[in-house]
Amino acid sequence: MSRSPAELNIPKQYDPSKAEDKWYSYWNDSGFFHSEPDERESYTIVIPPPNVTGVLHMGHMLNNTIQDVLVRRARMQGYNACWVPGTDHASIATEAKVVNKLREEGITKADLTREEFLEHAWDWTHEHGGIILEQLKKLGASCDWERTRFTLEDDLYESVIDCFIELYERGYIYRGKRMINWDPEAQTALSDEEVIHREQQSKLYHVRYDIVGEDASVVIATTRPETILADTAVCVNPDDPRYQSLIGKKAIIPIVEREVPIIADEYVDPEYGSGCLKITPAHDENDYQIGLKHELEIIDMLNSDGTLAEEAQFYVGQDRFEARDSILEDLKQQERVVKVEEISNKVGYSERTDAVIEPRLSLQWFCSMEKMAKPALENVMNDEIQFHPAKFKNSYRHWMENIRDWCISRQLWWGQRIPAWYYGEGAEEYVIAKTKDEAVEKARKKSGTNLNSDDLEQDEDVLDTWFSSWLWPITVFDGIRNPDNEEINYYYPTNDLVTAPEIMFFWVARMIMSGYEFRGEKPFSNVYYTGIVRDSQRRKMSKSLGNSPDPLDLIDQYGADGVRVGMLFSSPAGNDLLFEESLCEQGRNFANKIWNAFRFLAMNVKENTEYGAELEIDEENLADRWMLAKVHNTIREVEKDFETFRINEALKKIYSLIWDDFCDWYIELIKADESGAKIPADRLARGLNFFEILLKLLHPFMPFLTEEIWQRMRERANDEAIIVAPWPEADETLIEERDIALFTTIQQMVSAIRNIRAEFNVPMRADINLRIKARNEKLATQLQQNEWIFRKLQDIGSFDVTTDLQQPQASASSVVEGSEIFVPLEGLIDLDKERQRIEKEIDRLEGFLKSVNGKLGNEQFVENAPDDVVQRERDKKEDTETNLEKLRGILEELS
Repeated sequence: MSRSPAELNIPKQYDPSKAEDKWYSYWNDSGFFHSEPDERESYTIVIPPPNVTGVLHMGHMLNNTIQDVLVRRARMQGYNACWVPGTDHASIATEAKVVNKLREEGITKADLTREEFLEHAWDWTHEHGGIILEQLKKLGASCDWERTRFTLEDDLYESVIDCFIELYERGYIYRGKRMINWDPEAQTALSDEEVIHREQQSKLYHVRYDIVGEDASVVIATTRPETILADTAVCVNPDDPRYQSLIGKKAIIPIVEREVPIIADEYVDPEYGSGCLKITPAHDENDYQIGLKHELEIIDMLNSDGTLAEEAQFYVGQDRFEARDSILEDLKQQERVVKVEEISNKVGYSERTDAVIEPRLSLQWFCSMEKMAKPALENVMNDEIQFHPAKFKNSYRHWMENIRDWCISRQLWWGQRIPAWYYGEGAEEYVIAKTKDEAVEKARKKSGTNLNSDDLEQDEDVLDTWFSSWLWPITVFDGIRNPDNEEINYYYPTNDLVTAPEIMFFWVARMIMSGYEFRGEKPFSNVYYTGIVRDSQRRKMSKSLGNSPDPLDLIDQYGADGVRVGMLFSSPAGNDLLFEESLCEQGRNFANKIWNAFRFLAMNVKENTEYGAELEIDEENLADRWMLAKVHNTIREVEKDFETFRINEALKKIYSLIWDDFCDWYIELIKADESGAKIPADRLARGLNFFEILLKLLHPFMPFLTEEIWQRMRERANDEAIIVAPWPEADETLIEERDIALFTTIQQMVSAIRNIRAEFNVPMRADINLRIKARNEKLATQLQQNEWIFRKLQDIGSFDVTTDLQQPQASASSVVEGSEIFVPLEGLIDLDKERQRIEKEIDRLEGFLKSVNGKLGNEQFVENAPDDVVQRERDKKEDTETNLEKLRGILEELS
């Protein structure tokens, strides 16, 4: 039973701000977002947990819009849909923010105990954490908020510690002194994946080293002259004839005047620089390996903050880059700088702080990855886990095949503290235990002494943030601590993961490894990689560039649905999207179009109009058969798009079905035959039934608008809300291609008639006599049977369709798929006046074309003018020639 027009009280314009808060509260309060295990099949997504420090940006908008589309569709399909939200404790970023806050209060981290600092960190997290999750609600994210998790909450903290202990006992985790990536600003180790290598212009300094006991020297080339202070050898290629006589001799390191051996190693490239390499084992990974091989001294000349240590002997306390300038000045005074060369090289930067990374020899905790990588690689390459788009499999394979051990310790306080307990100074004098009491027992057993708790000290370091994130699909369902609980068995493996390709190695690969290691199965079935949001100049959107709009401002201006549509219109899977605000405006216009269609249909509803039962069409009505076929064909195509994660293509098809087919054609054809009368009840019922199907198709993309209209159309019980309405299914038997083809032909003919009216200035309300020469008898019969469609959409006097027709005199014509359309113009327009108008326009365009050709014929102009200016002139020429050809054709038809 539909509502009466009085009950509907439909505003003239759709107001997103009123609808969004109302329906989001309704959905949440009604429990539609919440999931508990039951007899239904589950559909599960875990949110890529944003940093607890974060606020909503355009990348979040895209990622979470796609997730919400997938979850809402699954919910409508009858799955027990569960979208788990949460945030990441983000060790480095959060600790940096807390340190900065304390600094503003006149407090340094060194002034505090660990417990005092953590109190400040938790206070900051409680105050600022979760902001981004509240912002996601504005977007319409239908997360199960009752399941919100935080990677540092007690349960997840314990799970991470359990994971560390389990991997240690399996032989994966070990402690060792290795060359690691050091962030001097955050003062912590980083994994290889947390280092961004940027191509940049640098200087290659050629510096002369004297040979001991000889009046001779060698020249080394380096981009980092400050590390000369820690050189412990000079190395050449054994096959380089220039230096063979020097092998085994000694060189003198400038400034510090240290004598070091000249050694030979195949690693040295004779073609690079001078072919003579300085070896600094403490500050370069490759030098370190050469140092081990040749048993060289290791001198660590840098402090943890990037300043020069006492071991450097000179420039102590200076920042490393300041020291670079200082040593260069001194080397030049000693006339040791032979030349300076401009080169392009890659420099590593911290992904978190953007500080230049310092290779540093350090005692850290590592996780062996080679064994875990094998099933993770195999099951992506064989499509057990599918990547969308599949092109990312290549970079995934390259990384997995060349995987290195993961440095998992961080020199921070905010995070899961490493459960290692030390009872002595020896390299192996430690135990791994969950609690101090357990550690005491293990330490007594290992040491053979009667130790007590005061004899043990826990490791000061915490685990890499990603060491908690890689367990996310498991720990949110408590699958580490309770590996056989109801929820992990029901919701895991999850279904789809939506994320960015830049964290493929940080997160995706590691989640896959942990899934197979701890659960023996994949963590998800599909990974949808979004692109990077860029502006029209293809620059990545960022606050620093000032080219990123505030997502909440966009929602205020265009409505959440408008922004969602705008984001999706520009986002093919895996490809960067060029975002323009006009796309959000297009989304808002689409919402207004749908609202206006609803208002029109609703205002035609009479008391007791019945609709909503099984959709029944008028089988004799081509428009009904066509609309039915188009709806089911679109549903079928949309399903294919969802299966292949072409989400934007699915939206475009639904957009076209609603805007073009339903609003612009079908509604026009069901209107009353008499002007001003209401739509006949049977036609209106069919239109409303079609409209409800379209709303359901659109709901995952534009949830607020669709629920607002859905609830206004008639009384609904809670379980009849559109958020849980059945998702439309395609019926192949109703996709009649012949009806689609015939109606498409008629559409093209009507469009051709409209063009004729426009081109010949025939008034839109003037009756025309329509003559059609059909390409065959069958089409002629079909067009005659559907004469009513032409008359519904055009003011037509006589209507004549044959297969044998000559063009009437002074008529306009058009060809559509081999059939000819003629519109006699006599009596419709003043033919002489129209001819004069067209002849005058032809003269004007010919004069304009002459001037353009004059420019393009001028070699000096073509050679010297900017390329875009020349191209504009060529475009003018092409457009003018096209218009001239068209006008000459019209003039010929008027003759």
